[in-house]
Amino acid sequence: MQRAAALVRRGCSPRTPGPWGRSQSSAAAEASAVLKVRPERSPRERILTLESMNPQVKAVEYAVRGPIVLKAGEIELELQRGIKKPFTEVIRANIGDAQAMGQQPITFLRQVMALCTYPNLLNSPSFPEDAKKRARRILQACGGNSLGSYSASQGVNCIREDVAAYITRRDGGVPADPDNIYLTTGASDGISTILKILVSGGGKSRTGVMIPIPQYPLYSAVISELDAIQVNYYLDEENCWALNVNELRRAVREAKDHCDPKVLCIINPGNPTGQVQSRKCIEDVIHFAWEEKLFLLADEVYQDNVYSPDCRFHSFKKVLYEMGPEYSSNVELASFHSTSKGYMGECGYRGGYMEVINLHPEIKGQLVKLLSVRLCPPVSGQAAMDIVVNPPVPGEESFEQFRREKESVLGNLAKKAKLTEDLFNQVPGIHCNPLQGAMYAFPRIFIPAKAVEAAQAHKMAPDMFYCMKLLEETGICVVPGSGFGQREGTYHFRMTILPPVEKLKTVLQKVKDFHIKFLEKYA
Repeated sequence: MQRAAALVRRGCSPRTPGPWGRSQSSAAAEASAVLKVRPERSPRERILTLESMNPQVKAVEYAVRGPIVLKAGEIELELQRGIKKPFTEVIRANIGDAQAMGQQPITFLRQVMALCTYPNLLNSPSFPEDAKKRARRILQACGGNSLGSYSASQGVNCIREDVAAYITRRDGGVPADPDNIYLTTGASDGISTILKILVSGGGKSRTGVMIPIPQYPLYSAVISELDAIQVNYYLDEENCWALNVNELRRAVREAKDHCDPKVLCIINPGNPTGQVQSRKCIEDVIHFAWEEKLFLLADEVYQDNVYSPDCRFHSFKKVLYEMGPEYSSNVELASFHSTSKGYMGECGYRGGYMEVINLHPEIKGQLVKLLSVRLCPPVSGQAAMDIVVNPPVPGEESFEQFRREKESVLGNLAKKAKLTEDLFNQVPGIHCNPLQGAMYAFPRIFIPAKAVEAAQAHKMAPDMFYCMKLLEETGICVVPGSGFGQREGTYHFRMTILPPVEKLKTVLQKVKDFHIKFLEKYA
């Protein structure tokens, strides 16, 4: 029957006798008749729908690549098709992607990566010997002397050793153990992994994770995905986004009514707020975590990005150690770093590490088991991380060029931070705190009551409405403050300071002009 039906579909009607004494044409005729009377099947229902999917994934939101960015993509396509706009390009100031904004890669880092990726270049006289030395060391630690091989789940051993040596140097001799280092796919992978192993319980015993508001949306997204409980503590905008321990106490006290607060996340320097925490503040936070028995997560990916002359980066690991053994032997701490920020801006390599101290030995085994499920982080990203923690030193061939390039990137970022702060504060209805570090501005914006009503009519948060109008009228893509969290009744947006100086001036002038017209329109 199937063969006959196939013949009918191909338009064949052979006359030769079939295996049962009938002609194939009569068999085909029978098959055709059967096919005509068989009812058509309705399309099979999809197994995966919005109703049947994992509800925790559906609850995940990530504002940095949310609706505003989708709209920016649509507008770019319209510009490519020749549709006229009041601007000629979309400026994506929504994300901290340095090289996408024109920042040039650090030469030494790219030289070592080129050598690791294509070892035949090790014979080329075009590459300095210190770059070749590092590439050989990394390759010798890789299976088959190749970045294309898997590494140990915790990462390439010699790279973990280099990370530990870097932390020891950075922290003025405070020891770091390579066995406590875990190489990760960017800092984000480390943060989500450690949260995954921390979350447990149900009902009122469900793990509560304390995060700063405003926060980087990775935290709220992972908390939603893991079905943990988000516990907000608010940074003090009136005091340059400082962290106040009394606010931490309030948050913990209220959270204990409905969950088990177990984790305290700190972002220092801050994203999106750009503040740099004082040593005294860090000591207070560590004491609070010790007192309340909280596991500390210190997101320190912007540790090289400190611009204010009155501020200095202090690692949580160093301060914890210097507070004495009562703290340094008991407070559990995971701290994170990345190749994506700092002066490197190598976002695409997805290199990072976490250092985890005072972890229970049995939990350490569980963590390694969890990491082994994803086999290993990208070995190219691990190699990039190695160059960040093991750069040229005085006396080496590449040192002077490396120093110049590093200082140039960080010096330009410091100028742009001050420029952004100063120009925003000249605009009526915009207030911007000092940008002490990181690579963003998070200005507070005044939105008139009529604009709030218009936003409600469009079923949008007021700052989403503002940012969408800004995009549609100027081509500038920023992220509304509601995507990061903010105090009720206040409105903000986050904008990166990464564009080149002249383009940044253009962006700031366009925001100023738009804001003044926006206030006039909705006054």
